Amino acid sequence: MPTCQRCSWAGTEPLMQAYHDEEWGVPEHDSRALWEMLMLEGFQAGLAWITVLRKREAFREAFAGFDPVKVARFTESDVLRLLDNPGIIRSRAKIEATIKGARIFCDMADRAEDFSAFCWSFTDGQVLHGDGRTFVASSPLSARISTEMKRRGFKFVGPTIVYAWMQAVGIVNDHATGCFLRTAHDKSAVPVI
Repeated sequence: MPTCQRCSWAGTEPLMQAYHDEEWGVPEHDSRALWEMLMLEGFQAGLAWITVLRKREAFREAFAGFDPVKVARFTESDVLRLLDNPGIIRSRAKIEATIKGARIFCDMADRAEDFSAFCWSFTDGQVLHGDGRTFVASSPLSARISTEMKRRGFKFVGPTIVYAWMQAVGIVNDHATGCFLRTAHDKSAVPVI
């Protein structure tokens, strides 16, 4: 099987390579999936992404498949159950932020505000394109999105977490210049502003 050049962060870990090759940077428009990734990025704060990837299936099981309607109904007993679950990252603040995030998602839906439309509204539905040579941890746009998410009540959505989420869900294509996926998903991408 021929080898391909990937972004350097994918390394040699098969799970990271599969994530890079199959998910990272692919434009996601499903509201539930966008919310799930935002919550997982919040759990990743202060940790390596591989930690979240290794625990992702346990997270999905623990958080009812990241169904916001189900998670929004979680109570203190669910928080205690989750704090006892060694399969996930056991941070009370992050668990409570996920439950609150589910309630915000549901409140938006109750007001007929689609989460995907909200997420993509910041770029008018366009994929932004990094230059593939320089890589930033945040941007003026991630700061603006962070501010709006915090205003709505989301937690663990600082500019750095939001930028990582934007990359993960394909709002920003930040594949490196030599990466085989650099042009795979967004031939009409516009430069990052």
